[in-house]
Amino acid sequence: MESCVPPGFRFHPTDEELVGYYLRKKIASKKIDLDVIRNIDLYRIEPWDLQERCRIGYEEQSEWYFFSHKDKKYPTGTRTNRATVAGFWKATGRDKAVYDKSRLIGMRKTLVFYKGRAPTGQKTDWIIHEYRLESDENGPPR
Repeated sequence: MESCVPPGFRFHPTDEELVGYYLRKKIASKKIDLDVIRNIDLYRIEPWDLQERCRIGYEEQSEWYFFSHKDKKYPTGTRTNRATVAGFWKATGRDKAVYDKSRLIGMRKTLVFYKGRAPTGQKTDWIIHEYRLESDENGPPR
């Protein structure tokens, strides 16, 4: 599925725009002005196949944007399943707060893809940033 964007279109949203506009509208099932972010199942696709699925226009890109539901490891649990057929996404570092002016609106988690199975997987250069909505009431201290 090819995205219809005007010639010369560039999509480089900030963290605040991704959370405050795109993610907030997606979760509220509201229309987003330009259909540039695809829906994919991150756990049924390998990172090297993302480019074809998430391409915007015809120019070469090094970043792709998509929406994906978090898969639970167990039906009644809270742990996230981040495994694919070829490997798994592993969280790294601390979550980063995303602010709109001085108000907390979301968090960004960084994940690295490892080929194989934990704990012996081989680290790759594939990185994703996972965003979630938050508020000052349930967010981290500043």
